[in-house]
Amino acid sequence: MITSNPYLPMETELLEVIDETPTIKTLVLKPREPIPFRAGQFMQLTLPGVGEAPFTPSSNPRDADRQEITILKTGQVTDRLHDAAPGDLLGLRGPFGKGYPLEKFHGKEVLLVGGGVGLAPLRALIYALGNEPKKFRRVSIKYGARRPAERLYPGQYEQWRGIDNFDFTETVDVAEDGWKGNVGVVTTLLPDDLDIDRTNAYVVSCGPPIMLRFVTLRCLELGFTPAQIYLSLNRKMSCGFGVCGRCNIGPYYLCKDGPDMCYEKIMHYDNVF
Repeated sequence: MITSNPYLPMETELLEVIDETPTIKTLVLKPREPIPFRAGQFMQLTLPGVGEAPFTPSSNPRDADRQEITILKTGQVTDRLHDAAPGDLLGLRGPFGKGYPLEKFHGKEVLLVGGGVGLAPLRALIYALGNEPKKFRRVSIKYGARRPAERLYPGQYEQWRGIDNFDFTETVDVAEDGWKGNVGVVTTLLPDDLDIDRTNAYVVSCGPPIMLRFVTLRCLELGFTPAQIYLSLNRKMSCGFGVCGRCNIGPYYLCKDGPDMCYEKIMHYDNVF
């Protein structure tokens, strides 16, 4: 932990607010001291006098001096965080969780499947993979949004395509005027002839529960084993210490054992999705 008291947030300055979509903003934060984190770990972001909520940083793990946290407007705390302005002082606790198992991915193909704001935790992973691309055989990113205007980080797609051994494909559920790309849910980007070596690959998926369910089913149909599939279950985070019991799946506490879990470990429990 960064402080001796794990319940005490570190003072953090809000440097910039980036409007990503009509309902999503990215807060660029500078903590009082650097906070190292692994891609996939999560932080508790505190708005003094209002409350706190868990978020996975969407920035490069190499940059411990600042963090970017991408926030979907969904409730009281997130609504108020959307009203925050540069110069405001917030708080950060963490990091919590284990993060993505990057060491397992060395020498493998990595298939990333994201939906909506689920691209935010995956962006930290994309940064981590792109920091050392030669360690990975290939990285294939599949992303789906509801509408073109709701696509997250569209300015970075060409940058990701430009990294050695990376490819990026996107789709939208509903087309709008001028849209010339794929139309359909994100599983339409996972055809029977998917160009992935399924015997030498891992899948990481992050998005809403219904998407995770159907991505998992589709990957199993394609021949991936449960041991090859990792699901980012960030939505279940709460206290961060394995105390409140909100994030448990069977014997696992996602805030301590996850939040990115191998499907093989949790597939027999009812509350995965």
